[in-house]
Amino acid sequence: MDRFPSTPEQLEIGKMLVTELKELGLGDARMSEHGYVFATLPGNLPAGKAPVIGLLAHMDTYPGVSGRNVQPMIHRNYDGKDIVLSDSQVLKISENPDLLNFIGHDIITADGTTLLGADDKAGIAEILEAIERLKAEPARPRPTIRIGFTPDEEVGNGTAHFDLKEFGADFAYTLDGSSAEEVENETFCADTAIVTVTGRDVHPGYAKGKMVSAVNIVAQLIRAIPEGMKPETTEGRQGYLHPTGIEGSVSQAKCTLIIRDFEVSGLKKAEELLSGLADVLMQKNPGAKIEIEIKESYRNMKYDLAKRPEIVDVALAAVERAGKKAKLTSIRGGTDGSRLSAMGLLTPNICGGGKNFHSKQEWIPVSVLEACTQVTTQLVWLWGSKYRD
Repeated sequence: MDRFPSTPEQLEIGKMLVTELKELGLGDARMSEHGYVFATLPGNLPAGKAPVIGLLAHMDTYPGVSGRNVQPMIHRNYDGKDIVLSDSQVLKISENPDLLNFIGHDIITADGTTLLGADDKAGIAEILEAIERLKAEPARPRPTIRIGFTPDEEVGNGTAHFDLKEFGADFAYTLDGSSAEEVENETFCADTAIVTVTGRDVHPGYAKGKMVSAVNIVAQLIRAIPEGMKPETTEGRQGYLHPTGIEGSVSQAKCTLIIRDFEVSGLKKAEELLSGLADVLMQKNPGAKIEIEIKESYRNMKYDLAKRPEIVDVALAAVERAGKKAKLTSIRGGTDGSRLSAMGLLTPNICGGGKNFHSKQEWIPVSVLEACTQVTTQLVWLWGSKYRD
């Protein structure tokens, strides 16, 4: 797709956010030609003494589940039972045991027909609320804060036109995580494999011994992926090989697969497996041609964050200051921070608060939104205290 951002609705959201940022007193708020929204909350420390810190969240939501005309629902004083969203969507305790940690809390969901969009509009809301609270306590030392709201994170292009110089931060944090306790300094390494199969088409009534069906060969390839390498069978630090789309005909068919692992060596093993499967299938299907193109997506941000561990350490301390038990963890996915860290803007991930991302059963407790906002303000004040006179 040539358009960036990929949907016009993101530009409309960007315009709304520029207006809201200006209403909060951030007069330089603007949206770039590519849909990035940037703004500045000035610090109150001596010029040049403290680093400029970025706070980032993304505007788009997962395109695989509709986010159009979201109808949010607030379940007041949650009673500890299954939550019925619609005739076909029920938040079950058996599938969401974490719900029991929020008995008596208010919980936000959609109505079961769309996703909620807490990924990552929760992060946007928390940043906006944090700005208001930081401005309300002008005597507390704080560095200059650069705000950034990015488009197209969910389709892997969130940093495609991100201008580091224009953003002007020394390092940053994405608010795109789950619980308020978590700080994430590690993501998957990611590649995309595009497998193109060229076959030979003839009339199916006279195909015996002549036809080489590219569609069938793609199906064989997918069936040959070991069960232990699929996303639905892996967890923790296990990587996976995941077919995400098929298109084509008897003459030619393509399959796109995403490859994920916390180590580059794991990616290479999966890619070697894929190449080996292709060789076997070409031997099994004489006349077929299978080509594999590997495209690098992003790399584990831990490789870059290790250069300045204090950026993560201060985030962990902010969680503790907000009254939570900090937990350093990894993401079985990626964030804008993966690419930004590789580009030179070190960017670990902190809380967002949502649960069941990318589904119609997405939910977020109001108390976690509040806790994430507190983590964000404490993060800014901690950095301010490090550089005050």
